[in-house]
Amino acid sequence: MSTPPRSPLTDATVRKALATGLDQPSRPGLEQFSTFLANAFGPSAVALIHYGSHAHGAGAAAESAHDFFVVVDSYRDAYRSLAATVGTRYRPGVATLLNRVLPPNVIAVADKNATPPARAKIAVLSLRAFRRACSSRSADLFVRGRLFQVARLVWARDAESRRAVIDATIEARAGSFEWGRAFLRTPFDVEMYCRILLTTAFASEIRPETSDRVAGLLDVQRTALHRMYGPLLTWLRDAGSLSEDGSRYRVAGGHGGLEPFLSSVYMRRSKLRATLRWAKYVALYDDWLDYVVGKIARRSGVAIELSSRERRWPLIFLWPKAIRFLRSRPQRQG
Repeated sequence: MSTPPRSPLTDATVRKALATGLDQPSRPGLEQFSTFLANAFGPSAVALIHYGSHAHGAGAAAESAHDFFVVVDSYRDAYRSLAATVGTRYRPGVATLLNRVLPPNVIAVADKNATPPARAKIAVLSLRAFRRACSSRSADLFVRGRLFQVARLVWARDAESRRAVIDATIEARAGSFEWGRAFLRTPFDVEMYCRILLTTAFASEIRPETSDRVAGLLDVQRTALHRMYGPLLTWLRDAGSLSEDGSRYRVAGGHGGLEPFLSSVYMRRSKLRATLRWAKYVALYDDWLDYVVGKIARRSGVAIELSSRERRWPLIFLWPKAIRFLRSRPQRQG
């Protein structure tokens, strides 16, 4: 048997598998909205990636926002264009600074002239930051924890931009074994591999979803995820990173040394950084309070009623309800 290449990124079969879904056509009505968003960010826009519940059909409400990564050349130029085309309540300079401090920024953009109005929740990253977030040098799991799932590259500025974003996304998916291996402690197949990745990604953030959300996401993405990660696991076996255990795999060499500690540090850092980004929602995300309350209601079934005082001064008076929800949230109980 010939020695496999040292990286799955150099294997044509694995690369093709890991690119699954990126070139799928946009869902009906989304192409026009994607073009609107690209134009809103101006000449600095590099690419738009559609991810999340709408992208993989996981029961998203029709009125809920579509999730996008928007990759740009320049934060300042992108935010200036956004302010000029759709209007923003924050200054481009402020958004630029916050994007550099703790990327990505997450903002809301709406096409109010569409029928019905189209809304997007957008994570903004420079191409350099996007590449880093997709690689083993990522500071947290925010990007990799989303892009290992079904996503669609719905717009790219040119062929070079398209290749750059696809290459980074393939690297993010190939790296799933790197951040997931510490949790692969029993024999597993591709189904269990995908389930463990989803569970681990959800645990890296404080989220309102009920415990059955992972099963639902796996159900709607199963075919695509198996197509992505079956060839990757075969490659890892041939490369010696996995050993066979009947019809399943085991992590070769076990989980000794510093691996459990380093994995724990990475996951804790991911959760901390995700939580710190909440402060940026207040500064940048339009109607952030209604968005958060609505998402909690949709994902957990918990309806939070806000008083007029809590709506007027949420950062002062909403803490008791927030703490009660965090202590009793369905994700924590699952």
